[in-house]
Amino acid sequence: MHPDEDQTFIPASFDALYRDARGRLSLPRDDFRQRYELCEDMAQMLVDPSAERLHAMGLSEDLVLARTRDALGAEGGGFSADEAAWIATRLAELLGWTWAEALPAPDASLRRA
Repeated sequence: MHPDEDQTFIPASFDALYRDARGRLSLPRDDFRQRYELCEDMAQMLVDPSAERLHAMGLSEDLVLARTRDALGAEGGGFSADEAAWIATRLAELLGWTWAEALPAPDASLRRA
């Protein structure tokens, strides 16, 4: 399959992390897709452990999410601070948790037509 035929849906919230003011990607398209898949996979993998921490350790949803964001975005965590915030926001969405620090919806002007 030709790379431009990839049908992976990348949400606007993630897309906004890698678009400049003119709407251009700030890294090659294949790298962009790989970063999205890595971040989405990480959010999916953290669902059960996060729910367990909430109940077993008595932590609040906000604290679980903030600690997740901070650990992923720390030096050596493998993710940029923006990616870590996106993962934590996506994790909150997957768990049905409300998070005060969730990333805002991207500006519609940043979305591709």
